[in-house]
Amino acid sequence: MIVSVHQPQYLPWLGYFDKIDRADIFVLLDNVQFKKNEWQNRNKIKTANGWQWLTVPVMYKFPQLINEVEINNKDKWRHRQRQTIISNYKKAPCWSLLEGFFEEIFSSEWQHVSQLNIHVVKRLAGLLGITTPIHVASELGEFPEDPDDRLIALTKHFNADIYLAGGGGKGYMDMEKYTRSGIKVIFQEYSHPVYDQLFGVFEPFMSIVDLIYNHGEKSLEILVS
Repeated sequence: MIVSVHQPQYLPWLGYFDKIDRADIFVLLDNVQFKKNEWQNRNKIKTANGWQWLTVPVMYKFPQLINEVEINNKDKWRHRQRQTIISNYKKAPCWSLLEGFFEEIFSSEWQHVSQLNIHVVKRLAGLLGITTPIHVASELGEFPEDPDDRLIALTKHFNADIYLAGGGGKGYMDMEKYTRSGIKVIFQEYSHPVYDQLFGVFEPFMSIVDLIYNHGEKSLEILVS
């Protein structure tokens, strides 16, 4: 059995969902330190003027964990993002597929960024047709603070013997710990597909919503190709 673990992100890119699809169990690691100016409260979409951030404003105080970080709802981010989505994707071939999803996002006043992201990841995985069970780390119990020990413990929690890591993990994971623990590590090597987009020249590494808006029910097939 393969377990994979990742921090909950906002509107993640294609490779994130490939990682979910390749695993038998996926864990959203919401109880580790929040990383400012990364992917936990923003992501990219393609527009007529190039790529653009969609950002959820947060009230972060170091060293808060992801599930402790509150959203700044005094900011009109939901209205701003709604208008940006409409302006850039209203004419997309599969516009209607995400109407309900974004209505959920923009009609609710989320209190914590982890709460929003967990909902986003689970709903988008479902829309793609990914059936991997998705768990939330903070709901599973206590685990070691050391990053490698934590991942080993999460893998063993599900009686699994394989951990699927991101490609970047080769640079910082202590592989001997996994070997001693009887855990085999495999690394994701994701090759980004090229697909039809709006607005001319292809732009990689956009949020998964860009692929869904353009290709709808064929998105998972393209994502894993």
